[in-house]
Amino acid sequence: MKFLRSDYRKIQASLWVALLMIAIGAAALYFSHSAKTRAELARDLVMAQRQESDGKLKQVRDEEIEIKQKSILFTRLQERGIIGPEQRLEWVELLKEIRDKRRLIDLQYEIAPQRLLDGNPTGSYAFYSSAMKLQFRLLHEEDLTRLIGDLRSRAKALIRVRSCDVARLPASADERSGRRANLSAECEIDWLTLREVSRK
Repeated sequence: MKFLRSDYRKIQASLWVALLMIAIGAAALYFSHSAKTRAELARDLVMAQRQESDGKLKQVRDEEIEIKQKSILFTRLQERGIIGPEQRLEWVELLKEIRDKRRLIDLQYEIAPQRLLDGNPTGSYAFYSSAMKLQFRLLHEEDLTRLIGDLRSRAKALIRVRSCDVARLPASADERSGRRANLSAECEIDWLTLREVSRK
């Protein structure tokens, strides 16, 4: 079958319609693909923003929990008297109570002036240390551990034992039968308190 020029004229309108339909289809395909790409980008952006918001919310919640925990710890330390100025008079009274309760013999102490524990504090609070030298005599080693345990549980300060030297005392013949001190002890203890740094 042979197409003549007159036949082309007859199908020309149909060809134009077909070409127009192809062009419309291609345009629709292009625009739908572009719309899909834009929608995916918008979805990814929304998801990224949501993840960022979730991350910030989690960080805020974590910080809130941390602040609450630190606030509880601060309150407990304040109630125990660890935060604030040193309370030497109460420390001395506590030592006398422990001496009488534990029946320690010849308890002597010397407290050095308070000093800043860290030479260059960065925050508004800093630890201060008061060094104490303790000398006493005891019946047995357990008296020493009880004394330190009492100080740690009852003192209005954090207790840090730097050193303790224990030596056996010589016994005379008439003292062996009676109740007497068998050991002498000398300890160096830091009484630590936390208070605001005075800025000059």
